[in-house]
Amino acid sequence: MKRTTMALAAFVAGTGLALAEDIAPGDVQFDGYEVQASLTGATGNPEEGRKVVTSKSMGNCIACHAAEDYADQQFGGEVGPPLDGVADRWTEAELRGIVANAKIAFDGTVMPAFYKVDGYTRLGDAFTGKAWPADKPVTPLLSAQQIEDAVAYLMTLHE
Repeated sequence: MKRTTMALAAFVAGTGLALAEDIAPGDVQFDGYEVQASLTGATGNPEEGRKVVTSKSMGNCIACHAAEDYADQQFGGEVGPPLDGVADRWTEAELRGIVANAKIAFDGTVMPAFYKVDGYTRLGDAFTGKAWPADKPVTPLLSAQQIEDAVAYLMTLHE
């Protein structure tokens, strides 16, 4: 184990590769509502992004947004605009900003801020009916990698 770790460290140092850390939710730099920099330092995986978008336990985008690409899924939403052609309407930076915190782009939207941990008015503790405990750290709805994966998937949805 020790040899493997040392060999990996030597490889990374020798090739000049850096192991980037995720950008924390509070450190995300918005330019208007765009986020130019990857939250992970890498591009996302579109296949994993499709899972984020269509899974109720992750992004659950399917609850509000319909798209032909996942028309085989039950309960395609009608609250938000269809995602067909979203890659033709928005840039990657715009989509990253919208998914991270749609409230910056669209005042009054019901779309959740998926990468936000502060500034809430009344944060509830799941479905308990109680307020969020003051000593419990708030985590974003999606991880930085899940945001990047969802954006990579959205960038495949052309007209």
